[in-house]
Amino acid sequence: MKKVAGVVLLLVSTVFWTCCGAGHPGTAEQVLHELAFISNEGSNTVTVVDLRTFQVRRTVPVGKNPTGVTASPIRNEIYVVNTGSETLAFLNANTLEVEVSIPLGHSPASLELSPDGKTGYVPNSGSNNVSVVDLLARRVQGAVATGREPGQARVTPDGKLLLVANRADDTLSIIDLGRMAKLADVKVGREPGPMAILPDSSQVFVGNTGGNNVSAVDLKSYKLITHMESGKAPADLALKPDGGELFVTNFQSDSVTIINTNADEVEENLMAGSHPQRAVINNAGTLLYFSNFGSNTVSAVDIDNRRVLASVTVGGHPGVLKLTPDERYLLVLDGLSNDLAVVDAVERSLFTLVPLGAGPRDLAIKVFRGLPAAAGRP
Repeated sequence: MKKVAGVVLLLVSTVFWTCCGAGHPGTAEQVLHELAFISNEGSNTVTVVDLRTFQVRRTVPVGKNPTGVTASPIRNEIYVVNTGSETLAFLNANTLEVEVSIPLGHSPASLELSPDGKTGYVPNSGSNNVSVVDLLARRVQGAVATGREPGQARVTPDGKLLLVANRADDTLSIIDLGRMAKLADVKVGREPGPMAILPDSSQVFVGNTGGNNVSAVDLKSYKLITHMESGKAPADLALKPDGGELFVTNFQSDSVTIINTNADEVEENLMAGSHPQRAVINNAGTLLYFSNFGSNTVSAVDIDNRRVLASVTVGGHPGVLKLTPDERYLLVLDGLSNDLAVVDAVERSLFTLVPLGAGPRDLAIKVFRGLPAAAGRP
């Protein structure tokens, strides 16, 4: 009996060492990765930055003129829209290699995800439609007609509707995602662009970049509610997490308009730097950050007190900005100086600058568990 027990123990030990022992090629322990993926439109690449060290992990060749970049919430992959080559690249977040690229319509620029992360919607401004992409099968399922020159697209929080801003005919297309059919084209303002949707999916706000107003559209009746005057050329909309207030950066007025979304009324206007462009609000809804394209700064605003807390100098022509998952740092793309400005959101000061490719355009953050960097050919 002792002999049998000894043999069993030896066998178990051997199996354990073979499957889990040090040095076995298939047993590298998975680690937590926190990466930023930045599309460089001028150099046809994506720069991958490690957000723990703020070092470039790798520069990945993609298609021609990459613009929109989106992280999958359910897979370790990144979706890159290549406007010049009119393709969608599937980039493996662990190996940092493009696995496949599929054709889209004419002049695509961005991808919007379904709430479950399984489907992507890509507006094609040159085809006047939206490509519907099965992201699991990696193929285009079909296309839905929109207005002329569709730009931005947003899915409502309840996942029922896709909203598309059509720049050339000043309309908002409302698409039923259950039937994949267009329900209405609502007339809004001139050259509609950025959108913000209330958390209960009842209403959308559309910034009209060719004018000086924001349109409010009812998503139950599919009708225009009103136009609210903002500054000139509203560039971005940032909605508080509770949906109560909307902040509009006015590129040509050097101001930020605050809208009460319950009353659909303008509350006040705040002074900004030169040509405020993109904006983001922290998860608590207490701090607003926006980039000042013309003055090469980022402003931090106390929302409750309407007070500018700091103006931090970054690189040339700052645009897209995002907070890291822990909100300790603010990441800012500098389009002129071709770098990533890392702002310490606690100290409200510039922490470092990370070199990028030419013409950084968009930014996505992916946090996941995977093989160590050394196992993925850094």
